[in-house]
Amino acid sequence: QEWQNPFATWDPRDFCNISEIVLPMDTYWSPPVFILERVSGQNPELNYMVLMHNGSFNSTRPYQVTLTCSLIILKFPFDTQMCNLSIASFLYPVTDLVMKIRRTPAEIMKDSQSFILTDGEWRFTNLSIIEYTEIMDDKGFSVVTYVISMERRPTLYVLNLILPTCALYLLDMAVLFGPSSLEEKINFQIAIILGSSMLAVILNNSLPTSSNKPPIIGTH
Repeated sequence: QEWQNPFATWDPRDFCNISEIVLPMDTYWSPPVFILERVSGQNPELNYMVLMHNGSFNSTRPYQVTLTCSLIILKFPFDTQMCNLSIASFLYPVTDLVMKIRRTPAEIMKDSQSFILTDGEWRFTNLSIIEYTEIMDDKGFSVVTYVISMERRPTLYVLNLILPTCALYLLDMAVLFGPSSLEEKINFQIAIILGSSMLAVILNNSLPTSSNKPPIIGTH
């Protein structure tokens, strides 16, 4: 966060060339911001800010939060999700406080990719930023929304679910149309049914449940 306070300025030449100082957050006014999608999290312990001689404040406070996100898992495990992270300040209307981004989306995305784990289930693909005014109780409030796009890595699901399922179906057709006797076909069919049941249990434990529409892989 960066903001300006014209009443907190001084001439460095009058104070041993000191051009900046570090102060606690409650020393001067600071803009209160809220994350709208936040459901839980840990408040930052770094409650300090840097004051420049020209009245410019700078505060870097790391947050670790859990956000709500609507998932569309119809194409699971080949799905791409978009989640919003909205930052607003509902204590001051837009006539008193306007939030603006300091860097371009390309610069923020480059920095974000350096913090995202490269070996996790999700791959960070894109970041866009929307600045708008939210109207509440006939008052406008400044809001900045970060739209984060993530793509699921499907390799594990392909190896553990899709390939075994396809192998069972191929084996089922081979036994059904093969030259085996009826008794052998029945035994094979029972074995295939048991294998399909085990895969169904594994699939049920692996599928995400936070969507109204079930994935295609779970309905076939």
